[in-house]
Amino acid sequence: MSLYEVVHRRRDTRAEFTGEEIAPDVLRRVLEAAHAAPSVGLSQPWDFVLVRDESTRRAFRDHVQAERSVFAAQLDADRAEAFSRIKVEGVMESSLGVVVTYDPDRGSPAVLGRHAIADAGLYSVCLAIQNLWLAATEEGLGVGWVSFYREDVLRRLLDIPARLRPVAWLCVGPVRSLPDTPDLERHGWRNRMPLDSVVHYDVFGRRN
Repeated sequence: MSLYEVVHRRRDTRAEFTGEEIAPDVLRRVLEAAHAAPSVGLSQPWDFVLVRDESTRRAFRDHVQAERSVFAAQLDADRAEAFSRIKVEGVMESSLGVVVTYDPDRGSPAVLGRHAIADAGLYSVCLAIQNLWLAATEEGLGVGWVSFYREDVLRRLLDIPARLRPVAWLCVGPVRSLPDTPDLERHGWRNRMPLDSVVHYDVFGRRN
């Protein structure tokens, strides 16, 4: 696929995982792509925890399901009905979890480019995640970003040091296929906005 095809083919994957193993060379290429991401001050403030242990994954899945219930309880009837159709994780169905963390001390004390924007390091981690996602798509893998969790719970589960921030649990693995339409659109949660609705010229709010 071309880069543009990969960008538009990428999906947040939930129900399509086969559970098959990822070939070691494929996983290495995907992680190398993530590690090649740009980072503020070349700090490379990310780490990747590869989680295959079934009991650990089950414990995380149970926590995610509890947080799903917390969110569902906040919704009105129409939204709750739409949300009931949406699968929010593929923790057990995927081949492994890749937990991506942010280390704010990496490259300290003088991280070039971070003095005015403290979150620039966190943005760098998100770029690594995007690289991983696009590379995985090119390799025929699915990726699902799980965000229904409390950071302290994940820290304890994986023995992540207190100074590190767990940014994402990514479900990764071979898939039967990737849907043509994102799940949230298919299930009526939200529609994608057209490009022209978010483009401004010279100042915010000027549309042409």
